[in-house]
Amino acid sequence: MGLKDTVSRQLAPHVPRLAPELTTTFVREALSRAIAGVGPFPPAAKAAEKQLAEQHGDVDRGIHEVIENHVRYAGAQGFVTNIGGLVTAAVAIPTNVSGLALIECRMVAGIAHLRGYDLDHPNVRDAILLCMLGEDTVGDLLKKRKIPGTPHTLATLPDYDPELDRLISGEVASNLLAKVAGKRVAVAVARRTPVVGGLVGAGADGFTTWRVGRYADRELLPRAQR
Repeated sequence: MGLKDTVSRQLAPHVPRLAPELTTTFVREALSRAIAGVGPFPPAAKAAEKQLAEQHGDVDRGIHEVIENHVRYAGAQGFVTNIGGLVTAAVAIPTNVSGLALIECRMVAGIAHLRGYDLDHPNVRDAILLCMLGEDTVGDLLKKRKIPGTPHTLATLPDYDPELDRLISGEVASNLLAKVAGKRVAVAVARRTPVVGGLVGAGADGFTTWRVGRYADRELLPRAQR
């Protein structure tokens, strides 16, 4: 486990106290705007369909392009920061956190759409958020029996559970801020070597977004034939 991951895990339990404004409401707003479109971003499904068309209907290649595009967005630090302001509105969420939330929500929503899921269904939205937590955190939640299954399981549940919705949104809020705080610590350490520091700063968000995308690709199995 790297320094950034260690710091992130240590910070996660303290996030509600350190940043009470990073609430489940914020997470839901980021997801809704990512799906509907915000600023320079068109709706997630529309963008995903464009990638699918460019890949001549090949869903797997379309998903690969969706992931690669969002990794580039996340890696562009200034872009992430500027996008963040479109999500935060009146609340004082750190812009890097809100930008990363929007990008990762939009990426996973695009993957879910191409795999045949209804982005308006609340269980599918819970599954999208669960993917953002990553495989390790989802595994921990499963071991503790806090969630009934993997993202694919949640997306296909027949009934909607508001309590589960709140739990997942809260976990995502904690995870996002902990990731960004952990990244800042790693960058501060790496800056002792100037070139390395620059690479860490430019690549940390891109790498975490890539991991989320790959996990969503594995988890959100095809729901219907296109």
